[in-house]
Amino acid sequence: MVFVLLTYGGWNEAAYLGAEMRRQGDIVRALLFSIALITGLYLLVNWAYLRGLGFAGMARSGAVAADLMRAAFGTAGEKLVSALVALSALTSMNATMIVGARTQYALGRDWPALARLGAWDGARGSPVHAMRLQNLTALLLVLLGAWTGGGFRAMVEFTAPVFWLFFLLVGVALFVLRVREPRRARPFRVPLYPVLPALFCAMCAFMLWSSLSYVQRQEFGGFNAAWIGLGVLAVGAVLLVLLRARSGAPVPHPVD
Repeated sequence: MVFVLLTYGGWNEAAYLGAEMRRQGDIVRALLFSIALITGLYLLVNWAYLRGLGFAGMARSGAVAADLMRAAFGTAGEKLVSALVALSALTSMNATMIVGARTQYALGRDWPALARLGAWDGARGSPVHAMRLQNLTALLLVLLGAWTGGGFRAMVEFTAPVFWLFFLLVGVALFVLRVREPRRARPFRVPLYPVLPALFCAMCAFMLWSSLSYVQRQEFGGFNAAWIGLGVLAVGAVLLVLLRARSGAPVPHPVD
């Protein structure tokens, strides 16, 4: 499930643009429609793999889509699907760059010590410094993956526990903020509260446990992947302490 749910990864990033939407309800519709579409496509593609290659063929394959297209349409089909995969990767990177930089931008807006990340380029309509930082980080990760070998699998192995931990924390934060700020105006009501967010938190906790169990048996550059993820979190905790010592608690700002 760690790798299966990675297929759906990125759905949450649409919410990063919520403050820039003219109508916030559009985010809900976009999320529901896109997840339903991706689920349908995912099931159809896997059905095609199963019918064309079978379980044994899928298990032996290092590139399932290319092998299926080669079996169905020959070498031309294999090259076509490989080109489509490369094109899809480019579009995915473009979307991730647009939405991912909004997190660093929000940090810059909230923490005075990181104010440069909160700079907004009105002509381009984007957070320029946050975008540069994200691109630099991405290039460093690419180089790290190339140096250690098996870059994609390695990135999943040591980031999956961190990913599910923060998803869990977001769900828990919903309950905490409802208790701390019961009178705050909430333009979007959580459906089936508290059942739906409780189920979400339970699923995230299960996936956190599953991803930790998986990476306990994996290594990345000679180090256990779980310890690398914990190391990244530890660095973040130290930076948080330093930021609080330098500028105090964050001051949230609405997006202009």
